[in-house]
Amino acid sequence: MFYFKKSQLFFFFLFLVKYFLFLNKPILNLILLSNITVIIFWFLITALFFLIVLMLWTNAKGAPWLPTPRKKVIRMLQMANVKPEDTVLDLGCGDGRVLLAAARRFKAKAIGIEIDPLKAFWCKILITFLGLRKQVKVICGNFFKEDISAATVVFCYLLQSTNNKLEEKLIQELSPETRVVTNTFIFHS
Repeated sequence: MFYFKKSQLFFFFLFLVKYFLFLNKPILNLILLSNITVIIFWFLITALFFLIVLMLWTNAKGAPWLPTPRKKVIRMLQMANVKPEDTVLDLGCGDGRVLLAAARRFKAKAIGIEIDPLKAFWCKILITFLGLRKQVKVICGNFFKEDISAATVVFCYLLQSTNNKLEEKLIQELSPETRVVTNTFIFHS
C-alpha cells in the first residue's frame, strides 16, 4: 500500500498542472478558447484532486471503498440469521447497501459508521429517498471511536490490518451473543 505525505501530493498536483498547461500545447490552446472552458477545467481538476486526496485519506484510515456485491450481501445477512429484532451495524458502510438490505429485506434496525463524509452523505440521501430514516441511521465518524455495544449483528469488509486492530474493540464492547460477519478478511479469535 502506498501512502503519500500531503507535501508530496501537493507537488505532484503542481507538476501535473504545469505539464498540462505549459508543455502540452494542444491542451493549452483548447483551454484558451474561452473563459468558461477555463472555469470548467479548473473545477474538474480541483474536484479530481479532492477526490484523490479523500480516497487516499480513507485508505489510510481503514480500508479502500470496495462495495460488496448485492447477492453476497444478502447471503452474508442470511448467514448471520438476521431477524427483525436485530440491530445490524456496518463498520465502514460505504454506499449503505448492507444497511438497506438489512432494513428492507430483513426488517432489522441498521446503523452504519462511515469515515468518508461524501459516502456518508450519499448514504443518508438514499435512506431518506427510500423512506427508511426511522429504521436506518448513518454516523459519519471513526468506528474505533464510536460506541458499538448496541449491535446484535456486526458486518465489516475491512483490510486484515484493520481487522486486527478492531478485534480487541469488538471483544470488549460486544456481548457474547453478537454475531460478527466479515467479508474476505478474518478475525483470529
